[in-house]
Amino acid sequence: MFVKQDPPAIGPRLHQLRKERGLTLDALSATSGVSRSMLSQIERAETNPTLATVWYLSQALGVDMAEFVGGKRVERRGRIELTAASFVPEIRTEDGQCVMRILSPAHSVGNTEFYHLTLEPGAELVSDAHVYGSLEHLTVLTGELTVISAETEAIVGTGAIARYSVDVCHAIRNHSSSRAEALMVVMA
Repeated sequence: MFVKQDPPAIGPRLHQLRKERGLTLDALSATSGVSRSMLSQIERAETNPTLATVWYLSQALGVDMAEFVGGKRVERRGRIELTAASFVPEIRTEDGQCVMRILSPAHSVGNTEFYHLTLEPGAELVSDAHVYGSLEHLTVLTGELTVISAETEAIVGTGAIARYSVDVCHAIRNHSSSRAEALMVVMA
């Protein structure tokens, strides 16, 4: 069962890490490639950064993405890496109806990414085209979702898998009256 949690306070965490390192907004902008105005908006909680922006900032600040977002390092037990549920990074749509929990390790961003999706009734996740040749693999765990890739549309029920091109505009929609959950793998 999915327990709704408040998103992490990325703005204050960014401000704290930047100050600890003695960086100005301009200096962090130069090392991260994120504009000064975007950094300022993130710190003031006026905007939510994308996964890519969080990645660039965590690299520029020299911290693990989970530590940057959650404020706590990933625990390691020998060859096993553990991340507590409360520290798994999340991305939410602006309306809060779609939540993407980032399951993949930070070093896989841009190659193979794993997500757990939760879409409330009527929710949709609409995306612009990814890099040429990119694919998504969507496994519906509960409920029913509609997948759209360019002009093609398919309904995907519980237990079914959809594989589709995402180097075109694409979307995942929950047209049902109940919450739907899915696992998604994005391959660039």
